[in-house]
Amino acid sequence: MSIEINNESGVEVRQEELVRLIKHILSSMHLHPQTEVSVILADVETMERLHIEWMDEPGPTDVLSFPMDELRPGTAAMPTPEGLLGDIVLCPVVAQEQGEAAGHSMEEELLLLSTHGMLHLMGYDHREPEEKEEMFGIQRELLSSFLGREAPRETMK
Repeated sequence: MSIEINNESGVEVRQEELVRLIKHILSSMHLHPQTEVSVILADVETMERLHIEWMDEPGPTDVLSFPMDELRPGTAAMPTPEGLLGDIVLCPVVAQEQGEAAGHSMEEELLLLSTHGMLHLMGYDHREPEEKEEMFGIQRELLSSFLGREAPRETMK
């Protein structure tokens, strides 16, 4: 697995925990061991610019996902082919604010947002109620199995 993390946010983040989480998700969702993922930790200004440019929405957001090879979850018997899953952009400042509002740490919020972003890279969405139920259920399962306890509640914008 190739997981690249670039911290351009100016905020100290435990990157090794994000790498462990992403490896856990890739393994749990049966993606090829050579799957590539990039994570960028962005400052508020960059996140706001990307949010406007790609989503046509004002203000900074918490997480953006940019899928590349359209890889989908596999099975134990048939993992996905090797490829580039895509990029996740996280904003630690927004994660800090959301985590505080929800009663948990920035680190827990970043784990939640990373899981959410990874699922978007694999084609999951939450526009429709059924999609949201499925995606958020998988998100809770993945994060709970990684943490070894109940996952923090969703706080995404």
